[in-house]
Amino acid sequence: MHAHALAIAAASMLGVHSASLTQHGQQLSWRIKADQPFSPAALAREQVPLCLLLERPRSAVPIGRLCVAPPRRGRRGPRLVYIRGSGPGRGIAATVSRDSTRELGASFLPASVGLRYRSLRWQVLAGASRFPAAPALVRLHTPQLVGCTPRGPPFVSSGPSNRHVIALTFDDGPWPDTPQFLDVLEREHVQATFFQIGEQVGGYGRGVERRMLADGDMIGDHTWNHANVSGAGPFAAGEISQTAAAIRRATGGFTPCLFRAPGGGVSGALISQARSLGFTTIQWDVDPRDWSRPGTGAIYQTVVSGAHNGAIVIQHDGGGDRSQTLDALPHEIATLRHEGYHFVTITDLLGQQLIYR
Repeated sequence: MHAHALAIAAASMLGVHSASLTQHGQQLSWRIKADQPFSPAALAREQVPLCLLLERPRSAVPIGRLCVAPPRRGRRGPRLVYIRGSGPGRGIAATVSRDSTRELGASFLPASVGLRYRSLRWQVLAGASRFPAAPALVRLHTPQLVGCTPRGPPFVSSGPSNRHVIALTFDDGPWPDTPQFLDVLEREHVQATFFQIGEQVGGYGRGVERRMLADGDMIGDHTWNHANVSGAGPFAAGEISQTAAAIRRATGGFTPCLFRAPGGGVSGALISQARSLGFTTIQWDVDPRDWSRPGTGAIYQTVVSGAHNGAIVIQHDGGGDRSQTLDALPHEIATLRHEGYHFVTITDLLGQQLIYR
């Protein structure tokens, strides 16, 4: 038989040796191992589907299918395309990897295909066959963020310069104005990082800290009462640990891994001590000095003119009248977004691992 004909026959008879769909934190992880080597490009060329079929658990009503597609021009790895009904497919954000020519793994957020964290049934469509023979049930649960893992340098004032991203951070909250800052961030679909004062945690607005985490924001430790902890030692350890405990109580279990010293007052001893307690010490490199109330325009101008890849911007949601900062914020976001920046949390900026249960 001609080699091309053999390739078509092999593709059409693509068999599945094993497959799984599991939840890991926020992500769904789909793994497949075929009976023989396969190429996503060859499958597409011969119009042989390799798809994850999704359906509702009780009614067996199809939800949609995620299909492996060849790389886009100029890219190397395969990708996932989501298809509902007979409509056109759309690419989704997913991490696709191959441990061997017989294996493929993909991780994606349920929301990327319109799903919530609820039970569903799945089945793999490979060529003309299905695996398993009957759709399998996977039970999903809403993941709870419980921590993050410090990695990289123990002291950071900016992030990597190879990504067009920027991190907005806010200090000295929570405060009566904090919910209004969250309103702006939610409306603009922007995530930020809040460094909180321990004695104020839980005292301003019901569920503020849980709302932050639900929005995808990050919470950091800013000492118990904004004390000078640059000298390190038992006093500093108590200020940091007591605040972390307050954040844990207010959030229902989240332990922060980011620390910012009041006023940026750090020392080598403090940085080392913070790391030993499980924290990366975070400084900044764009500072509009909004705490001094220089005017909404001045705050805005300093932030947008100082922006650069990997910038960490410090502003304040607490500690005084923050109306100027609040007024400047939507204009900062609009300009930076127009300039192509994406907004990330500090943990995202630094590539730190989030821990879910």
